[in-house]
Amino acid sequence: MKKQNRVPLQELNLADRFLFDEVMEDPQTHRDVLSIILGREIPPLKRAETEKEVRISSLARSIRLDVFTMDANTDVYDTEMQKEWKKDLAKRSRYYQGVIDTGLLTPGVPNYNLLNSTYIILIMTFDLFGYGKYCYTFKPVCQEVPECTLGDGATRIFLNTRGKNDNEVSPELVEFLHYVENTTDQTVQTSNSERIHKIHDRVRKVRQDEKVGVRYMLAWEEKYFAQEEAREIGLAEGRAEGRAEGRAEKLTELIKKKLAKGQTAEEIADALEEPVDTICEMIANLS
Repeated sequence: MKKQNRVPLQELNLADRFLFDEVMEDPQTHRDVLSIILGREIPPLKRAETEKEVRISSLARSIRLDVFTMDANTDVYDTEMQKEWKKDLAKRSRYYQGVIDTGLLTPGVPNYNLLNSTYIILIMTFDLFGYGKYCYTFKPVCQEVPECTLGDGATRIFLNTRGKNDNEVSPELVEFLHYVENTTDQTVQTSNSERIHKIHDRVRKVRQDEKVGVRYMLAWEEKYFAQEEAREIGLAEGRAEGRAEGRAEKLTELIKKKLAKGQTAEEIADALEEPVDTICEMIANLS
C-alpha cells in the first residue's frame, strides 16, 4: 500500500472533508463559520451531526450530509464541502432540500407553516456558475413580479473560494474562503477577523489530537482499500471480458470455415459442442 500518497493530517486544508467535518463538530466553530457566511450572528447551535445519513424510504436514494445542525430558533443548516467539480450540484441541492424537509414535520401535523427555515450551504473550490462571484444565494422569486418572493423559508447558498467580486461581499467572507483552501498560520496572520482566528485555533487543536489522527489514518486506509478492491474487480472483469471476446472471435472463425464446407447449423453445433440456438444466432450475425 502506497502510504506516501496520504497527505499528513497537519497539511490538510478545510477544503478537505475529513478536516472540515472534525473542525465543524464544535458548535461554536460551526456557529462562527455560519455567522461569517450569512453575515449575521447565528443563535447557539446544537452539536453538529457529521456524515449524517438520511433515508426516507428503502426505495428512495438516501443522502449523506457533511455537517447538519439546528439552532436555538429551530432553523436548520446543512453545510457541505465540495472540493471536486460535479455537474449535478444544483439538482443535488434540490434533492437534499426535499429529503431534509420530509423529516422536519411529524406525521399528523396539518400546518405546513411549521416547516423549519432551512439553509443548504455548499462551499466549493471552484466557480459552479461562472460569474466570478464568491457567493450565489438562491431563494424562490416570482418571474413576473421580481420583488415578490415565495417566502417558503428555503435558502440555498453556493460559495466559491475563487471569487473575484471582493467589493460586493464582506472582507471577512473573502478571508474565510481564501482560508478554506489555504488553512495555514501564514494565512491567518493576514486576517483581521477574530472569528477566523478562533476557527484556526480549533483547526490546530484537531490537527494535534492523537485520536483524530488515528481516525484519519483509518478513514484513509478504508478508502484506499476500497479503491484497490474496485480496481481489482475492474481488472478481473476486464480480463474475463477479454477472454470472452477472444473465445467469441475464435468461435466465429470456426463457424465461417465450416459454413464454407457446406455444413449445416446443426452439424456445426454438434462439432463445436455448442447449443444450436447459439450457432444460429452467430450465423445470422455474419450475414
